[in-house]
Amino acid sequence: MGALENSGNSVGDSWPTQAGDDSNNKAIPSAPATWPRTVDPESDEAWEALGMPRPEMAAPPAFQSPQQAAKTRRDRRVALAAQVREELFAWVKTLTSAAVYATLIVTFGFQVARVEGQSMAPTLQDQDRLIVNKLAYLLDSPKLGDVVMLIYPKSPDKSFVKRIVAEPLDTVRIVNGTVYVNDKPLPDDFIPEEYRSQDDLALELVPEGYYFVMGDHRNNSSDSRHWGFVPKKYILGRVQLRWWPFNHARVFSPWD
Repeated sequence: MGALENSGNSVGDSWPTQAGDDSNNKAIPSAPATWPRTVDPESDEAWEALGMPRPEMAAPPAFQSPQQAAKTRRDRRVALAAQVREELFAWVKTLTSAAVYATLIVTFGFQVARVEGQSMAPTLQDQDRLIVNKLAYLLDSPKLGDVVMLIYPKSPDKSFVKRIVAEPLDTVRIVNGTVYVNDKPLPDDFIPEEYRSQDDLALELVPEGYYFVMGDHRNNSSDSRHWGFVPKKYILGRVQLRWWPFNHARVFSPWD
């Protein structure tokens, strides 16, 4: 059988022989300029090859000595205590402001009042809770039909709720329970028959700066028919709404 002839170009043996090498013409490879290199995938070069900026890596925590660690803990406690003090101060300031505003509102703006008795029935009932608008008459005057809270002229430590039925310089008289103001009968359709009175009052002129008031329960009310006119300075405010009982809550307007 004939021998296989070596042509010198066998597969996988394409490296040229070096000159002067007499060791059976052994091929010794030398890396070309394009020889592939291993690249660290986390290196800047790798991220540049991908066309992306390298993300910043968090620096490892620095080692602290026991003294430094103790100081760090103290600093954190001091910072936390300062934050708690600031929060408490903010809450105290908020609550104080709220208390001041509430005092101002109650003193100069609105007041909560409770009805005692039946003199304003059926409009108001015993133990009704009301909101009285004390700002209503600072720039205006009480109007005919307003339901108002007033100081009882005979005992200034008491307050009543009544209705304005005559204003300053009006004339008022009552004939068989019907109230006439400036010779015109007042609307009283909202008063049931059992609450009406049958009394009479001679014609009177309401003085300047005074008002004539009555309760809606005409036959069960102590009012101007018994203790006279009310000075404007004794009228504390207009009854704005009834908030209790909830199922009878309502806003008031004249003659209702």
